[in-house]
Amino acid sequence: MIPRYSRPDMVAIWSPETRFRIWFEIEAHACDALAELGVIPKSAAAKIWEMGGSAEFDVSRIDEIESVTKHDVIAFLTHLAEIVGPEARFVHQGMTSSDILDTCFNVQLVRATDLLLDDLTALLAALKKRAFEHKDTITIGRSHAIHAEPTTFGVKLAQAYAEFERCRTRLLAAREEVATCAISGAVGTFANIDPRVEEHVAKAMGLSAEPVSTQVIPRDRHAMYFATLAVIASSIERVAVEIRHLQRTEVLEAEEYFSPGQKGSSAMPHKRNPVLTENLTGLARMVRSYAQPAMENVALWHERDISHSSVERMIGPDATVTLDFALARLTGVIEKLLVYPDNMMANLNKFRGLVHSQRVLLALTQAGTSREDAYRLVQRNAMKVWEEGKDFLTELLADDDVRKALSEEQIREKFDLAYHTKHVDTIFGRVFGSEHPGN
Repeated sequence: MIPRYSRPDMVAIWSPETRFRIWFEIEAHACDALAELGVIPKSAAAKIWEMGGSAEFDVSRIDEIESVTKHDVIAFLTHLAEIVGPEARFVHQGMTSSDILDTCFNVQLVRATDLLLDDLTALLAALKKRAFEHKDTITIGRSHAIHAEPTTFGVKLAQAYAEFERCRTRLLAAREEVATCAISGAVGTFANIDPRVEEHVAKAMGLSAEPVSTQVIPRDRHAMYFATLAVIASSIERVAVEIRHLQRTEVLEAEEYFSPGQKGSSAMPHKRNPVLTENLTGLARMVRSYAQPAMENVALWHERDISHSSVERMIGPDATVTLDFALARLTGVIEKLLVYPDNMMANLNKFRGLVHSQRVLLALTQAGTSREDAYRLVQRNAMKVWEEGKDFLTELLADDDVRKALSEEQIREKFDLAYHTKHVDTIFGRVFGSEHPGN
């Protein structure tokens, strides 16, 4: 993670200070459970909380110890002993390093997920507001980047809303799946620690006990988690790419807000570039890239190895910090997006009625013309619009073969834009229910 694409609340979750504080809480909660089971004195558990609970763990001191021990958990425990005193001998009873590392990692992922869920909630609110604002703003729909048939800009935004609502549902499921705790000792057999300790720590840390661990929490959980982040990133990119296309000079149906004093180019003062959405495309690529190493972490040797460790030290912070930034950036883009309905209508009419070709085709078939002949009749008139700049309606009205099947009134009726938007309320009802945008 780099400061340019980071927000402080998410960064704080991955700081050494936060990590060591979580490590302490795991150890201290375990001591509480051990004390209740009579394994260690209750006075020792209380002393550990008393001395360590308010302590400021010295990151530089832990690093100094680790430079000798070459083991981060031992370095932390050594520093904790310096703070707690003799009672520290009861810390880490029957536990292994992975109990601390894996449980802490999952706590961090859960906390990061809660921020991401808040981000998605804010994005959904922005999309909903703008969708209702432009529910009836007619624009051209495109397939293969070519004019297809009319839709509304609100429907485009409603589609994005529905997509990110699915993203939020997936993220909630990923949060639940990764929110597990393992305090099961070497190779996960609980040989030297009672399973009730794990249950106590899990509850205290807001997790559930891992049903069966080896010496690590199974990494299929994390693979699914980072895959979910990758899907969310892809949805961000889909919206970003749509905005980038709509901002092209030849289209200019929507545009990123261009703030006072902003500069688009060091060489060309006229430029207003889609820099935010281009940035979102790049950030999405990065978040997706973290999914593959997470999947490769699933296959560890026997009960554990540490090939996953270096990967997770990077992808945990990088994926969540980057996605947090990207979601907030997209929310800002949507909130301030400039929309140009007049340009939308001008573009829709650019090819003089071609967007109504399907309605004419269907009318001909319903009037008794074979589909093959109907397609041929409509296409030959459409090609005059493409190639000669003719008006589609005028050409159809002048085509004797078309007129044999359809009256002038029947042909003109097929050019009514309202026909294409008659089910917009149905679509909005499916996406938003009966909610009013102000609710």
